[in-house]
Amino acid sequence: MSLDITPSMPVGRQIIQSYGDYRFRVSDVVFDSPVLVFPNETITWTVSSIDKLSLDVFSDVIKADPAIDILLIGCGKGIALIPPVLRDEIKAVGIKIEPMATGAACRTFNVLTTEDRRVAAALIPVE
Repeated sequence: MSLDITPSMPVGRQIIQSYGDYRFRVSDVVFDSPVLVFPNETITWTVSSIDKLSLDVFSDVIKADPAIDILLIGCGKGIALIPPVLRDEIKAVGIKIEPMATGAACRTFNVLTTEDRRVAAALIPVE
């Protein structure tokens, strides 16, 4: 007897299928750039380095409808600290940020979106 352990994905939800070689495959679309992945759409993102973060680069996340509760930041190969001022600014608009390596952010996004959480991922590509 075999058991299907494939998570049930709500209809229309984005799923990150792969990452690496400086690209992402999200719901059968390949992106050769940094991306912002929302539950219902994926868009290109202008940030290619973690040191370029500011409140302005998260404007699409801040104005998302429905509102995002958790923002995963894929920092590249490793984790990076988010400046306390930026963390406080994002928290002030009701979003919790979690920096982590890009691979971990991709996997975590997939788990949280299958749980129907209001999550977004800001992802910097890796080799």
